[in-house]
Amino acid sequence: MSKTVSILGQGYVGLPLANLIAQKNFKVFGIDRSKTKVRELNSGVSPIEDVTDAQLKYLLESGNYHATNEYSCIKESQIVIICVPTPLTRQNLPDLSFLEDAINQLSTYLNSGSLVIIESTVAPGTMRNVVNPMIQKKTGLSAGDFYLAYSPERIDPLNKDWTLERTPKLLAGISEIAFHAAYEFYSNIFQSLIECSSVEIAEMAKLLENSFRLVNISFFNEISILSNKMGIEVNEVISAASTKPYGFMPFYPGLGAGGHCIPVDPVYLSNFAKSVNTPTSMIEVASKINQQLPTHFVSRAEGILDFLNGKRILIVGIAYKKNVSDVRESQAITLIEALRSKSAEVFWHDDLVKSWNNEESVEVTSDYDLAIIATNHDYLKLDALSNIPVIDTSKST
Repeated sequence: MSKTVSILGQGYVGLPLANLIAQKNFKVFGIDRSKTKVRELNSGVSPIEDVTDAQLKYLLESGNYHATNEYSCIKESQIVIICVPTPLTRQNLPDLSFLEDAINQLSTYLNSGSLVIIESTVAPGTMRNVVNPMIQKKTGLSAGDFYLAYSPERIDPLNKDWTLERTPKLLAGISEIAFHAAYEFYSNIFQSLIECSSVEIAEMAKLLENSFRLVNISFFNEISILSNKMGIEVNEVISAASTKPYGFMPFYPGLGAGGHCIPVDPVYLSNFAKSVNTPTSMIEVASKINQQLPTHFVSRAEGILDFLNGKRILIVGIAYKKNVSDVRESQAITLIEALRSKSAEVFWHDDLVKSWNNEESVEVTSDYDLAIIATNHDYLKLDALSNIPVIDTSKST
């Protein structure tokens, strides 16, 4: 088996994967289009929480990892992994442009007999009907000249119990021989591999996982809104319901689901469902609820302050998730924009994000008319807010 791997995309998925594979004594080329990111990576500065600077420097010193903007290093690899984003367009439709660009780039340098693994989230049928023929067309290779597999990423940033290595990994191949080639490689990397009988099963499973989360998060947020109307603390309700030892799974309220997966993946599923004339009403309702949650907290702010015009409001935490710096699809940003549309003066504090939209994080003080806790990072000390009204989005009262 080749000991040289090229990974396209060095973000929240590609870099932790590169780190793990390099730790297993493979040589890894981490390819990314951003020259700034590549320069920082090669100087030992990690852009994400899941890979520390110390870990990165160790890999660089070992010679097992090198970041680059040059796709030509693919010629030195028999294993190529694509971990690029598959976000949504402005029209809220699946955007495969990053994936298509990655395929265009690798096609110039792909060796015959190479294993290509896609980790990016895609709709059912994309691997077989889009990715496979595109690689063949761009490279001139036939189906038997390379091995194509799908293994959707499963990463929960900063989860110490279910690390990347320990989390069971779905795996499927376009062909049986492709599956076995991928299995032989990934069995060196992950503790548990789960075979899917087709790439369509793996594609759909990934979308099901995050659609399940979106539907339940949205439902629990509706219960939180109802609890607020009744003056009931929703977390006590959830705690009481959680004593049932079967048939119940707790989710917790907040400002709504953010990040690159939960708000995005269900759209891939519902868009695919429309293409085959099958309704996914529950997903569509859940997405609508999720999108409207910031508006609910704007209304709560108006209920406290009577009007928002000219009011000074502090948003505490703007990352999409606790203890990370990632602001992709963050509902806190949507909240900031909604409040500003009401002519409020909105400031934000997040020492993990530090800078966003040409704005800088401010200190947490009581020099505001209202504070809204959007993302309660562990480092936060909120005593300074004791003299002003506070809305905690994780609570209903």
